[in-house]
Amino acid sequence: MKTKKIWANFGVEDLARTTDFYKRLGFKQNGASDQLTSFFFGEENFVIHFFLKNMLKSAMNGPITDTKTGNEIIFTLSADTKEEVTSWEKEVREAGGSIVSRQEESRDGYNGFVFADPDGHKFNVFQM
Repeated sequence: MKTKKIWANFGVEDLARTTDFYKRLGFKQNGASDQLTSFFFGEENFVIHFFLKNMLKSAMNGPITDTKTGNEIIFTLSADTKEEVTSWEKEVREAGGSIVSRQEESRDGYNGFVFADPDGHKFNVFQM
């Protein structure tokens, strides 16, 4: 089997809030409709579609993870410097995200933090 492309689909409550959050963080919008908003992530333009939860739930034929009580997947966003990690943490907070674990540096010199978007989808910003 040969796959041309892979992307992610997340469920959200409010498309306008999601669009505003990711635009404020500087991500390029891939498109939008009355059912989803979509963004490119990284230099290779990985796509994440953010569907209204009710649309995604019917397509999945079952419940969607409650991100307030459980975890789904965590994507890592790479940073080049410790200062960039610090900047990301500030920008996430100002855009309406929540810091799950504050920035810290490991013994190996790695630096990062975990945040959640307004719907609880978690991302790790990591510099190594």
